[in-house]
Amino acid sequence: MLSRRRKPDRKAGVANRPPGQPNSLFGEILDWMLAPLLFLWPISIIVTHNVADNIANEPYDRALAESTRALARMVALDDGRVVIDFPAPPRALFRADQDDTVYYQVAEHGGEVVVGDGEIPSLARPAQLLPDEVLFRDDVIHGEEVRIAYQFVEARAGEAEHLLLVQVAETRNKRTALASRVVTGVLLPQFAIIPLAVVLVWVGLTRGIAPLARLQSLIRRRRPTDLSPIQPASVPEEVRPLIVAFNDMMSRLEENLQAQQRFIADAAHQMRTPLTGLRMQTDLALLETDPDLQRESLRQIAESADRASHLINQLLSLARAEASFEKIYAVERVDLEAIVREVAQDLFPRALAKNIDLGVEGTGRPLPVEGNPVLLREMIKNLMDNAIKYTPRGGSVTARTRHAGAPILEVEDTGIGIPEADRERVFERFFRVLGSGVDGSGLGLPIVQEIAELHRATVSLNPNPAGQGTVAQVVFPRGHVPALPPPGRGEAVQAEGE
Repeated sequence: MLSRRRKPDRKAGVANRPPGQPNSLFGEILDWMLAPLLFLWPISIIVTHNVADNIANEPYDRALAESTRALARMVALDDGRVVIDFPAPPRALFRADQDDTVYYQVAEHGGEVVVGDGEIPSLARPAQLLPDEVLFRDDVIHGEEVRIAYQFVEARAGEAEHLLLVQVAETRNKRTALASRVVTGVLLPQFAIIPLAVVLVWVGLTRGIAPLARLQSLIRRRRPTDLSPIQPASVPEEVRPLIVAFNDMMSRLEENLQAQQRFIADAAHQMRTPLTGLRMQTDLALLETDPDLQRESLRQIAESADRASHLINQLLSLARAEASFEKIYAVERVDLEAIVREVAQDLFPRALAKNIDLGVEGTGRPLPVEGNPVLLREMIKNLMDNAIKYTPRGGSVTARTRHAGAPILEVEDTGIGIPEADRERVFERFFRVLGSGVDGSGLGLPIVQEIAELHRATVSLNPNPAGQGTVAQVVFPRGHVPALPPPGRGEAVQAEGE
């Protein structure tokens, strides 16, 4: 990962929301609390209605069963004939009230009605008969729903035996009225409870998110330059992780602002020197009348302009490295060895001008790393440019790539070297080793370190084991290197002196 900055966390729900639509935490909580309530309410009505039906059926079914058993006890056989011994007129026994109509029937197994109402539908004999068992069913008589209690009775007289079906039916008006009263008694309070629940939920949520409103007011009252952290103890526990992350972001923002301020101050200070020199040399050139002295002044002006241009380019490179975002600098799989060879070819004229032997040693095959080619090229260019700049005429500079568990880049020179006490300080901006005798901006190695950190690589400076000089080493993170053909001989780009 190139950028050290964290990626924003985007939830799937937020990603699917239309652009510009606000996300109300209050509204979402209210929806998730009320939506299940409104969904379960119709279900509760259905369940309540079924329970009410069962409650209404129970007492009336008991009465209907007793009437059926009483009618069954009146059945007898007389000379092989079925007779019913009514102690009173049947309609007095099975009298109807003003709400419901009662039907009764005693029928032979074949369906022939012995006594009673023939409107009650007959039934087939069950596979198993239980003594004194009364069963229930629902049916329709004259277009009206009825509840029927029935019992199969075996009547015996000597060898004569008859299977009789005894049935008593009743319309469902009283049952329906009772069930309606039960449902009404249960549901009417809900019509008052649900709006009250909505109001209580609304009040509770309003009070619950009040700390968020206070936090918003606290942040709005801050001055634009106030980047101090917010105390997590002043917010609810659920919001504390967000505040901690916010404080972390503010801390990193403050570090970036301080770095930018230091950069601007350092850049202004460093630019003032060459610009002042250019101004003085220009004034001197204007005062000269000797063409040779004017030419010398113009040469000095050109050199100062080159140094100023080089300083500006390095300042811009450092700014680009510090402001590297993945949207600007895409990370891709690049061949480190190929970039080293391209940079060496670009710097070949400079090495040739100083009679420096510039060489490249590699594995002879691609050495892939994850990074940004623009920044990697800038890092390698600064390493090799520094090596050429601080190597005396007739010396040598070698750029080497290899793989030893991880991709490694080394730039070896036979230059003036770096004292051990200054090997850490040379990575500070605008720091230059005293007594080097070479003009420089002091930004080359800070740029190298900045780009290396962005690629999670480490930079170190070590003495040249072959003698005088320095070996700059960049070790990249360990990564998978695909199987490639065996390495061939490394090629070299050489700039030999005349």
